[in-house]
Order: sequence, then structure tokens, then C-alpha cells
Amino acid sequence: MKKIILLSCIFASSTLIAQKKLTPEMLWSLGRVSATGITKDKQNVIYTVSVPNIEENKSKRKQFIIPINGGDAKEITSTDDLLVNDKISPDGKNIISTNSVLIKKVKGSDLYADLPKSNVYVFTSLNYRHWDTWEDGKFDHVFVSNNFDKTTDQIKERPAPKDIMLNEPFDCPTKPFGGDEDFIWNPDSKHVLYVTKKKFGTDYAISTNTDLYEYDVEKGTTKNLTEDNKGYDVAPAYNSKGELAWLQMKREGYEADKQDIIVSNGTTKINLTHQRDDIHVESFKWSEDNKNIFFIAPINGTLQLFKVNYPDQNNTAIINQITKGDFDVSAIVGQSGNAVIVSRTDMNHAAELYTVDVTNGSMKQLTHVNDAVYNTIGICKTERKFVTTTDNKKMLVWIIYPPDFDATKKYPTLLYCQGGPQSPLTQSYSFRWNFQLMASNGYIIIAPCRRGMPGFGTKWNEEISKDWGGQVMRDYLSAIDDASKLPYVDKSRRGCIGASFGGFSVFELAGMHEGRFKTFISHDGVFDFRSMYGTTDEMFFENWEKGGAYWEKQNQIAQRSFAQSPSNFVAKWNTPIMIVQGGRDYRVPIEQGQSAFQAAQLKGIKSKFLYLPDENHWVLSAQNAMVWQREFYKWLYETLK
Repeated sequence: MKKIILLSCIFASSTLIAQKKLTPEMLWSLGRVSATGITKDKQNVIYTVSVPNIEENKSKRKQFIIPINGGDAKEITSTDDLLVNDKISPDGKNIISTNSVLIKKVKGSDLYADLPKSNVYVFTSLNYRHWDTWEDGKFDHVFVSNNFDKTTDQIKERPAPKDIMLNEPFDCPTKPFGGDEDFIWNPDSKHVLYVTKKKFGTDYAISTNTDLYEYDVEKGTTKNLTEDNKGYDVAPAYNSKGELAWLQMKREGYEADKQDIIVSNGTTKINLTHQRDDIHVESFKWSEDNKNIFFIAPINGTLQLFKVNYPDQNNTAIINQITKGDFDVSAIVGQSGNAVIVSRTDMNHAAELYTVDVTNGSMKQLTHVNDAVYNTIGICKTERKFVTTTDNKKMLVWIIYPPDFDATKKYPTLLYCQGGPQSPLTQSYSFRWNFQLMASNGYIIIAPCRRGMPGFGTKWNEEISKDWGGQVMRDYLSAIDDASKLPYVDKSRRGCIGASFGGFSVFELAGMHEGRFKTFISHDGVFDFRSMYGTTDEMFFENWEKGGAYWEKQNQIAQRSFAQSPSNFVAKWNTPIMIVQGGRDYRVPIEQGQSAFQAAQLKGIKSKFLYLPDENHWVLSAQNAMVWQREFYKWLYETLK
């Protein structure tokens, strides 16, 4: 009897622990896992864990090593001699690096040596600011040197390293998201390949034409390898035989075009993924045997690992999906035998590293950084549902339930509007727009994979461009209307939330929801199309998505687009709205949030303006993020009582 009582107590205790709900503080205490690479001997994986410290308003970072076959992780202080430094040429003679170089004088202190305290900028073209940075005339260039310390891989001062983009006003790595992957060695050690967009100023702002350039180290000459393609060419990677693969989009000015894997042996180029209309490649890595390429692509509301063979003259490229399930394979680390190491998330779990058996797709969790926390948190059920849209298409909708969900009760419900606009809504794990946290606060989340998302075919993905206020808005309403038929959805307590394009969606729906929603939250959303066109940075995006400029009166596509601006429908606004705006967001500049808040206030609508002066399109500071979370849930509590 005593054993039975003891077991009952243990079970009751573990049940109580498991039902603890995720809080913002717990969310920001999780370790953020990212892989560094596989060791030279192919036996271990090195990864970093970054843990935000709210009190200090910064993160602490540690490095670990763990056997690929599983086992205990050990903290390490250095990766010297453990990883291959791919910035050193394969023959060990040279090293490549990047540094900032002043090419254009735009600051008053540079233009006029006798005025060193001037803080004036003088611009004569566009691209004077980008994402969160003002143009200062400096450009990141690639350098090659044979004078470096073999123990520290640091370049010595003399002789000076050779600037392989000498006096060119172009960046490598590309801004704002390029990194070390933008400049690599050819296995022959004689050539450096780098990615850049060789356009400046206004030409840069209206173009997506990045190219791959090959620099001959001995001759000092440069050749454009992708001159024939006018869209994006990015992410180059050689295999050990010197065959080159990269990611390519075809159309100039279209940042969300279908992205394929191109492979070249130096004489011929092959598109390995063009045959699959539903495949938009996110990232890839060569297999160890050089015969295949592993890649990640969105498919049916998730990110999965695929494989495509590199065909010879006797066969064709065949794509195989390796992993399946309601999770995201978010990054490929590398391969060791039959194991491919990946990063994986789902809506209830932050990233951890897994091994994938490429012969059968089975997965084994390798790191367990956050297991102890998740073992105490109630899991939120996620459910797929297909909803019929107004044009009779089937749309995937994710439904996320509170951890203690009771079907006999009614719950306030949030329609989540995804950003992008053409980014997939999958089983990702955000540290701000976190579905587990929202559901743990007692809300049901409705997250539709509306028009304009890859993973459902090119046509579905493209039907959002030049029609932001059209079918995609009807998709949102179809999703919330279908969900509202569920007996546990409280139709009197529905809210609508989103950021970026999702923030625009909130503004747009505020003028057309016809009483469906009781509250709105918009973060960095586009409110007025004209002012957006006049102040944003990447004009290729605006020109493609709107179909032209607002002053092109004969351009019917552009005129229809600008007529869909949320600012045109403010007269119909009548619902409480919270507006969030980053002060250093130059993609969706500050006047978008200001204008929306001012309109709401002047109309006498309950509204709040959450201004983050030092944040860009995201919220990166720990304490700012905590304010964001607290204000977010405070607003929902006030308006969805």
C-alpha cells in the first residue's frame, strides 16, 4: 500500500510539473543552439549555446563538443586543430578575410578635412541607408594574404594583404545577410570565388542581380561566372572535385522567385531542382561522395531535408525527400557516413541538433540543451486543417492549442498573420512570435499558410505579388471564419496579430474585418504605400510587389496596388489597436507606425504606440524583448477580457 501511495504521489508531482506554462522569462532563459561544424576526424560535432541574460542585457556564449554517435557534451574553450579553417587555401599558402574600406566620401568629415567634427551626410543616389545602417562610404572587401600566423590564422601587417575588389564600391559579404559563405576557395588553391552585386547607389537599390566572381590569385584578374543570369546567384560551394553548386533565382528584381540549385563542372551548367514546381531551396550541402546534394526546402507547412543526385550523361536529376513530420529541419551541419547532422525545431521546441540516417530518414536527437526546461512545460498541441478559400482552393491552416486545452470551454482566439510576404509558415520556433508562449497564455492560435508562401507550388507563392489587399486578405478571413465554427472558439474574443507583411495585414484587416476582431497588434507593418515607396530602401522589392510607381497613372497594375493601401481605409477603423515600431527599421520606416497610431488616436480609437528607438525590423535586445512581451500580453488581456 505504501508503494502505491508513493507512486501516486510521484505521478501527481510529475503531472503538476509538466503542466507548468511557458512564460517570457522562461523563453528567454533557453539556450540557443547553433552548430559550428563537424571535426576533422568526422567523429564529433562542435556547437555553441548562447543564453540571453536579461539583467545584463546581453548573451553569454559557450562552445561544446559532442560525439556524432551520441554521448556527453563537453565544454571547450578553443576549436584550434579541431575544425578545418576553410578560409586558408587547401595548399596552406594563403588566407582570405574581409575588411572595411573607405571608397566613397559621403560624410562631411571625410569630404572636408578641416571639419572633423561634422556629422553631415551628402548623398547623390539611393541606397543611402539599408535595413538598419546609414551608408558611410565604406564597403566590405575580400583580401588575400600569404603572410599570416599559422597558429592563430591572423594576417600580419606586412606586407599588406591584397584587396581583390580594389577601389570597387561593392560589398562582400553582401549586405545585410551575407556572411563567410560569400567568399570561398576553389579546391585548386589558385582561385577565390566571391559573391557581390556590382551595382552602386540607385542601380543597387532597384536590382537583385548578385553574381559569382572568380578571382585568379596569381594573375590578379576577375571573371564573372554568372553574367548570363539577371537575378540572385548566391551561396556557392565546391565539392572536393572542384565542381561548383550555388543557389539561383532567374528574374531580376524579384527577391522571392523560385530558388534552384545550379551545378557546374566548368563547362556545363545543370539546374537540379527546376523539375519540381513546389521546391524552393533554402540551403544545401554537398555529400561526401560528391554524387549528391542535400538541401532544405519548405513543403506543406514544414521545412524538410531532401537529396538530389548530381547526374552524369547517362541519368537525370532525381529528388528524394529524406525526412517527414511536423517539424522543421532548419540547417544542415554536414555529413559523416550515413549520418547527416541537422538543426531541428518545432512549435514547442527551440533548435537542437539531430542526426539523420540518410538511408531511411530516421532522426536521433544529439544535443539536449533545453530538455530539462521543456520537461517541466506543458506541450501545446498543433493541428493541421485544410480550409476552402473563396476561390475554392485548399489552404493549410495550423491550429495551436493551450497546453491545458479543454474542448468544453471557450477560448479567446488569435489570427496570426505571417510576414515575408513570401516566407513559409512552418514548424519554426521564434523567440518573439512564439506560438507556444501565446497558447500558454490561454489563446488558441490560427496560423494560415495563405497565398504567398513557398511549399505549395510556384503559382500559390506568386499570387500575392501586386495584390496585397486582394485574395490573401480573403484567405485570412476564410481561416478565421472556419475556425470560428469550432465550439471552443469564443467569437466575442478574437484578435489579429502580425509583423512586417503580417503587420500590414493587420492594418488592412482593420478596415475590412466587419466586426470579426476585438483587437489588433501590428509590428513594423506597412500602413501607407506612397510614403513607403518614398522612404524604404530596397526599391526592387517595391517595384516588383506594387508593379511600378504610384505616379505611373497609365500603369493599371501599379494603380490597383496603391489603391489597396491600408491608409485608404482608415475611415472604417473602429477597433482597439497596438502599434509597434523600431526606430532603426529602414525597410519599414518609422513613419509607417507613426501614421497609423496618429490616425487611430485622431479617430478616438483605443490605441497604444510601442516605440523601440534602437531596434531594427526585429527586437534583439533582451530587456527590450521583455518589454515587448509584457506589453503584448498586457494589451491582449485588456482588450480580450
